[in-house]
Amino acid sequence: MVLSKKKLEAEISGSFIKYQRELLGRGPQEAKTYIIQDMVIIRCKGVLTTEEKHLVSHDKGRILVKKMRQVLREMYSQEYEKIVENLTQCKVLCSHSDTSTKIGERIEVFIVDRDLEKILDE
Repeated sequence: MVLSKKKLEAEISGSFIKYQRELLGRGPQEAKTYIIQDMVIIRCKGVLTTEEKHLVSHDKGRILVKKMRQVLREMYSQEYEKIVENLTQCKVLCSHSDTSTKIGERIEVFIVDRDLEKILDE
């Protein structure tokens, strides 16, 4: 690995923001990546659109927004995993995601095939 842990985390964050802006026309306002052992965790802030913010103030709207976000994530999960694989040079074994409609954040968790943090510390 040529990148330091901090630089790789920043690269991953930037790539996720860029990909989502290209895909959806907008991305999170901010993203922060954390590499912890064999996990790559991305915390995206400011992910809800203005319309979604209005919808989540009602129960039916909240359920709708969560379901829509879940479907979109499933549609593009392979692309998200490819971003992580390309930047980390590790195989993604599985990934998980959830969106908080309370605070407008999304968490992405990728489990990779080795202790990436240990490799970066060498």
